[in-house]
Amino acid sequence: MLAAVRAAGIEHPWAHQARAAEHALDGDSVVVATGTASGKSLSYLVPVLSTLLDGAEAPNGRGATALYLAPTKALAADQCRSVKELSQPLGHSVRAAVHDGDTPFEEREWIRQYANYVLTNPDMLHRGILPSHPRWSSFLKALKYVVIDECHTYRGVFGSHVAQVLRRLRRLCARYGASPVFLLASATSAEPAVAARRLTGLPVVEVADDASPRGELVFALWEPPLTELHGEKGAPVRRTATAEAADLLTDLTVQGVRSVAFVRSRRGAELISVIAQERLAEVDRSLARRVAAYRGGYLPEERRALERALHSGELLGLAATNALELGMDVSGLDAVVIAGYPGTRASLWQQAGRAGRSGQGALAVLVARDDPLDTFLVHHPEALFDRPVESTVLDPDNPYVLAPHLCAAAEELPLTEDDLALFGPAAEELLPQLEAAKLLRRRTRAWHWTRRERAADLTDIRGEGGRPVQVVEAGTGRLLGTVDAGAAHTSVHEGAVHLHQGRTYVVRSLDLEDSVALVEQASPSWTTVARDTTSISVLETDTEIPWGDGRLCFGSVEVTNQVVSFLRRRVITGEVLGETKLDLPPRTLRTRAVWWTVTEDQLDRARIDPEILGGALHAAEHASIGMLPLFATCDRWDIGGVSIPLHPDTPAAHGLRLRRPPGRRGLRGTRLPHRPLLAHRHPPGHRLLRVRGRLPLLHPVPQVRQRQRPLAQAGRRATAGRAAGGGA
Repeated sequence: MLAAVRAAGIEHPWAHQARAAEHALDGDSVVVATGTASGKSLSYLVPVLSTLLDGAEAPNGRGATALYLAPTKALAADQCRSVKELSQPLGHSVRAAVHDGDTPFEEREWIRQYANYVLTNPDMLHRGILPSHPRWSSFLKALKYVVIDECHTYRGVFGSHVAQVLRRLRRLCARYGASPVFLLASATSAEPAVAARRLTGLPVVEVADDASPRGELVFALWEPPLTELHGEKGAPVRRTATAEAADLLTDLTVQGVRSVAFVRSRRGAELISVIAQERLAEVDRSLARRVAAYRGGYLPEERRALERALHSGELLGLAATNALELGMDVSGLDAVVIAGYPGTRASLWQQAGRAGRSGQGALAVLVARDDPLDTFLVHHPEALFDRPVESTVLDPDNPYVLAPHLCAAAEELPLTEDDLALFGPAAEELLPQLEAAKLLRRRTRAWHWTRRERAADLTDIRGEGGRPVQVVEAGTGRLLGTVDAGAAHTSVHEGAVHLHQGRTYVVRSLDLEDSVALVEQASPSWTTVARDTTSISVLETDTEIPWGDGRLCFGSVEVTNQVVSFLRRRVITGEVLGETKLDLPPRTLRTRAVWWTVTEDQLDRARIDPEILGGALHAAEHASIGMLPLFATCDRWDIGGVSIPLHPDTPAAHGLRLRRPPGRRGLRGTRLPHRPLLAHRHPPGHRLLRVRGRLPLLHPVPQVRQRQRPLAQAGRRATAGRAAGGGA
């Protein structure tokens, strides 16, 4: 193994790599939480491949196996390439293979029988491997290591689901006599060992002292210029972050600078790519072919072709979603452009770290979107550079998460009382409810799954809400790609502009029953943006307590969302060209919510008149969402909010915090006792309502739906103060 490492050009490991490998070989689960390009992969590959090499001497040639989990297919494929390159001097002792939804069925049987290093994702582990564990018995029996790459991405409800999937894995391994060591790799985060222990359910050693050399990173904060257009109440409108990022990517490509532009949405990635290609074609047509988009929803062969082109250097510029944020080895990048604040400082630094991965200097540019949060950040860089990265928050004991995994575990092997400690203290309380729902039945000393359908299908661990919609070219019948079911109404409705690999299509029809969107190629000079409405009905109030003169409530609600129209906007300026009505069915979701009300007397005392009431409530809504992770074990992306001056189900103005559809359950019924803390708790060194005369903690958060409503700052302070029972 040492010879293979030297053959890869590595004479001496860095100190953190050596410490992590030593812990792994000693049988200690370990998390390596160091910066981007710090060689975390080698930290776990050395002990894993060394153990697989020893296991190859067993009579069956597979005396030891290892399982690698990645949050994305792209990362698993990239790591498989790295493993094969590193283990090439070892001959056939290491047999690495990717097992995911793209793997041909004829290859899967070989992987089960002969591969000793299987690279997959939590989704395939949940739906494919664990329910079919008898077919994987020889692999699980020999399992020595489980590698969890980019473990900081397993946060919120998704992370809580993955935590329970890992507990199911540990239970089955114990059934086959195995007790694997867990090796976790994380970006720099707060308390990585605590998060890793919560994720795996095991004690984890932390290695966080980064000993790798770092090149200089120049970080620019870029605010797009004002345009001649005007928005609400005559407010000036800035050029879009998408257009600015596309221009920057164009300029960098012309200068031969290898670059990636990160953007949140799939459409944004396609749009940046198209704009950059058009600009480059005006300079040199050959350069236009060296820029592409990379996002989810592509066909497997398209993704693999893009990955090969990126690694070979054929591509100079790439517009990508977070698939490239999560660890793909794109060494040699010189610059990163980030179109809009990605939502957390951890993601910001992870994306910026894609540049300079070979130790050279690099450039990172954050291009601000035209919204208050991004505007605040580019004018207050200390909010980015002087504050630590966030903690990874997850709650495996959330009953909405735990219940379906108890059912899945019972189908895999009948649940016994000895198993309950593995799944956490909430498991024992849930079993009678699952029995009452006739999902589980107790026979003698164990609980059994009672249904014919697969228990693993009870939950989608990513909360994507149903079968993906296939995007099909109408004239040829060719499958272009897929769109998540939850996004279909907004992205592939009739008349929507759909971008795919630099080509523009217009959606001719959307068949929701068959999950097919028919598109035809076109060249419109605009893009489309869907508009929707959301209404909330209070179904049942479980808890209600006084909050000053107002009330604080927790209960069940029904959320109804409907896409009602779409806007046609100019690509570069964002100018609205027109609006077209749509006739799409509403989508409803029953979920849990916290809501609070403010009385008219409170509003009068705070001097909040009807003109600013909507903005004041909206601002307090932002504050509630921003503060919730301080008290609740949920991620801010798991919840959403609305604020309503007058709601038919309540006697006063109110705001709501609720979990975000689809499939996410961020709130639990244990948070109201902490209500008094809302008025007092705040991060060290900060006032809750003022920081040097400003309000950074209460600035808008990206997941709030009512983005167009202005925020009344005076009303924000007064509403929060009065509702908490005190002055502003």
